[in-house]
Amino acid sequence: MSAHYPLSRYFSDALLAAENLRVQKTRTFLTALGIVFGVGSVIGMLAIGAGAREESLRFIEQLGVRNVLIDSRPATSREELQQRRRSSPGLTERDVRILDTNVEGLEMLSARRTLHPGKVLPKPSRELPEMYGVRPAYAVIHNLHPAEGRFFTKAEDDASSAVCVLGEIAKVSLFGYGAAAGKFVKVNDTWLEVVGVLSEQIGAGGQSSGGQMQDVNNLIYIPLNSFQYRYWDNSSFMKDDLDGVDVRLKPGVDSVETAKVVTAILNSTHHNTQDFTVTIPAALLAQQQRTQTIFTYVMVAIAAISLLVGGIGIMNIVLATVMERTREIGIRRATGARRKDIVRQFLMESVLISLAGGVLGIAFGFGLSWLIAQTAEWKTIVTTASVMVAFGVSAVVGVVFGIYPAVKASRIDPIEALRYE
Repeated sequence: MSAHYPLSRYFSDALLAAENLRVQKTRTFLTALGIVFGVGSVIGMLAIGAGAREESLRFIEQLGVRNVLIDSRPATSREELQQRRRSSPGLTERDVRILDTNVEGLEMLSARRTLHPGKVLPKPSRELPEMYGVRPAYAVIHNLHPAEGRFFTKAEDDASSAVCVLGEIAKVSLFGYGAAAGKFVKVNDTWLEVVGVLSEQIGAGGQSSGGQMQDVNNLIYIPLNSFQYRYWDNSSFMKDDLDGVDVRLKPGVDSVETAKVVTAILNSTHHNTQDFTVTIPAALLAQQQRTQTIFTYVMVAIAAISLLVGGIGIMNIVLATVMERTREIGIRRATGARRKDIVRQFLMESVLISLAGGVLGIAFGFGLSWLIAQTAEWKTIVTTASVMVAFGVSAVVGVVFGIYPAVKASRIDPIEALRYE
């Protein structure tokens, strides 16, 4: 029996504490609100951070963590272009051949050209889609997966075939929600057969030929040779021969070091003219993770202030309870209760308030996350870790802020307490 006595004692203390809190249920509820809002805010902020992190990771993975992306920097004026051309021919097919020959660890690459069409038929229901001329390897480099049909082949690229692959939004804009493979789309003056439609990609957009951000799903992909032989870009005199080159590396190759090699090669062929940029998605991923971690810490720190306020509220209400029940404390001490029994009694009440607030706060956190996702259209992810952390902190708050009132209650002189009116 003695082995079970401590457990039963704690259980009876918990029942007594719960009954005392029930008697003052309105005051108890208002006291717990600080914990409710604190726990809910922590869960909500962590859910926003987790959702943003996943979206960023998916977007950067779409770019490819084994990729190195080279983009031409458009000239802003004729004078700037003329100045560049004195030393650099810009990004050309010659650069592609040199990179393919000299970069170790290169698995595949694709040159890229872009065009903003003057007209498209059927008439799009939203803005005109951008056209990308690329090699078949582009689909592998950027993990493009057809939802319908297929991506064009090397044979179609070699033959400059009049075929195209549509992004998801471009397909819906042109043909609605029905099947599009096998249909035809007219871009400027050339009819193209749709051989595939891509699954929706994650990301805000890519750089268009005019320097504007373009939705990555509102694109028309055609073979690069088809682009070069069937289309003329009226703004080509202000652009390089290529708008970009996308490189995929073999597994295990250091993308940062390879990017340095690529930059050195292009600096040599362009005579150190800064008319290109080199982007490393793997480095973007690392930077995004660092930024997101800092952002999450800041948000949680702000939300944790509510928990601190809730803890102060608990301490305040328990101190008030101690004053109200001074005579009760004196009677208990006079009938044999020890100081640690008094400490345990009031600490139990403090912990119960914080735990109850923690449970309600978890429900509030789920609701807050859902509301943010619906109203702000941000993706939110409530993780088990965030719930456990928030609830655990609420329990700790109950203990920490309940110790002082409980100890103060235990130090009340029994004789003075019995005289207290």
